Amino acid sequence: MAYELYTRTNQKIYYAGLALASWQKAEEGRALNAQALIQAERETSLFHLYGAVLGLCHEIAGFYRGAGATAPRVELLLNKDFLSAAPSPEMTELVELAANPQSWLAQLLTAYAALFVPPQAPKKAKVDPTLPLIVALNVDDELPALSREMLESWRQQLKVLALRFRETLSEW
Repeated sequence: MAYELYTRTNQKIYYAGLALASWQKAEEGRALNAQALIQAERETSLFHLYGAVLGLCHEIAGFYRGAGATAPRVELLLNKDFLSAAPSPEMTELVELAANPQSWLAQLLTAYAALFVPPQAPKKAKVDPTLPLIVALNVDDELPALSREMLESWRQQLKVLALRFRETLSEW
């Protein structure tokens, strides 16, 4: 594989597409572990979409020879401090998207961060001391907040954004 920065972005977008296709197959299948497969593909899709955003940030920082070309996390690049140290129109647009909670990028970053938060039971006051301390949970009852269509939409928007940025980053 070439050592161009854009190859990593393309690879991650492609991998997210593969995970989304596997997710769709899991939804259509009748496997006993279909729910687990769906959850695994949801998380895999998010992981690769996050990596694609990071790859795009690396592309931009690398083009402008900015200090963030090797940052390991998107959050280190999509903030006002980094933007003031290495301003560019592309990073400005990404920072604005990330700061707007209604945007697809902010939702993607929030969903990715939620992968690392442990599940928490709702807090209830215990009134009866005879109630059991350990309660069994059924994970099938939880409705997923993210649909496959939503993640595919994020993937398509990221592809369009990357292509548009690459047109402006090209040296003539």
